[in-house]
Amino acid sequence: MATSANAANIVSRGLTRTMFRWIHLVFSIPILGYIYSPFDKIPQYATPTRYVFVPIMILSGLWMWKGHVVRRLLSKRSAGGESSYANR
Repeated sequence: MATSANAANIVSRGLTRTMFRWIHLVFSIPILGYIYSPFDKIPQYATPTRYVFVPIMILSGLWMWKGHVVRRLLSKRSAGGESSYANR
């Protein structure tokens, strides 16, 4: 039983990693369009680029880089929280 749960966890991590990679790539395309667009078109792209595409790209990049640390911290908190309630 533990083997199948571990296999499902690995598939889930692989799928999550692939999804974040694609999100990161797709949201970087409009930023490249913003950078290489003609100068007169830049004001049209400035607001969505500044408030949508860049933050999503930064968050997905940070999650791909340090997401394992966040998952580890959350799993320790949830495990520690359950054991403290069991002791009461």
